[in-house]
Amino acid sequence: MNLASLLETYGDHWVLAFGGGLIGLLFGFSGQRSKFCARAAVIESCEGEWRQRFAGWMLAFATAMLMVQAAIALGFLNPANSRHLGSQGSISGAILGGFMFGVGMIMSRGCASRLIILSANGNLRAWISGLVFAVTVQATLSGALAPVRQTMASWWLVDGGPQRNLLTLTGTASWMGLALGLVFLGIAIWRFRVTAGGSKPLIWGNVFVGAALALGWYFTQWIASASFEPVPVQGLSFSSPSAEWLNRVLYTDTAPKFGFDAGLLPGVFVGSFLAAILFGDFKFEGFQTENKLGHYLSGAILMGFGAVLAGGCTVGAGMSGGIVFSNTAWLTLLSIIAGAAMTYKFLKSIGAPT
Repeated sequence: MNLASLLETYGDHWVLAFGGGLIGLLFGFSGQRSKFCARAAVIESCEGEWRQRFAGWMLAFATAMLMVQAAIALGFLNPANSRHLGSQGSISGAILGGFMFGVGMIMSRGCASRLIILSANGNLRAWISGLVFAVTVQATLSGALAPVRQTMASWWLVDGGPQRNLLTLTGTASWMGLALGLVFLGIAIWRFRVTAGGSKPLIWGNVFVGAALALGWYFTQWIASASFEPVPVQGLSFSSPSAEWLNRVLYTDTAPKFGFDAGLLPGVFVGSFLAAILFGDFKFEGFQTENKLGHYLSGAILMGFGAVLAGGCTVGAGMSGGIVFSNTAWLTLLSIIAGAAMTYKFLKSIGAPT
């Protein structure tokens, strides 16, 4: 059965959901085994160690960038009409939202994707933080926090089109994206060698995390090329899908159709759960002290609001948008790192939990 027949038989939405689930399964399993975590990478950098967690994150980013830019150079992938490049963006939203997300990421001990992975491993703190994150995302998208978000985003807007593509602005093309991907890959390999290497699960797990990020772009482009319905070409994201699943659970009758994002989140959860069970990592874990509860939940609120304002989380904006060289995505990523680093150093200086 070819793709056109598959779409006609099962419908675009279910095919997208199934593909999103499989890609999520790969991301969740690999992320659990490799302990993929942007927060841990930032903390290592703040400590001046640049060790395996930093190298692992850089390896995932490099893998995704090389795969995506190679697909663009070969003419298979065209992300020009994606939300990262084709629609209007917000410079102020990327900077302020990214910074807020970075602050929240340190306080809640994980970004959006990491909370899903930890939840599947039995971490009850991640369950609660993830729920608060999803509620805040929904409130920021279309609830009580939406007017605040819209005002902050309107301070500095940028139109969609070539001006949002950093490679176009600099007069380069996919060859520069490939070159930078190779540079990041070299940095990752160098840090692994300097720090006495990494285990196979750590190295290959991060390679497959990066591959999952690229496969999101590949798969949605593949479906869009054969579908008679408008299908957004996109990478992985975890903020809007979290709110979507919250709505689906609370308001079944008005829930949106299943699609790529709807399949992604449960796929990540199941993948991480399977890895935890197979390798003996599943363990119920709650809050160690009561005073940390407010610390974690405040971080989840900041992450939720910041993710919507910035146009996505560490993965959804910073990485998925960064590998197609969206200007707002790179601003978001740099702002997340800055917010996380400053918060970590501040909390450490006052002896607060980090």
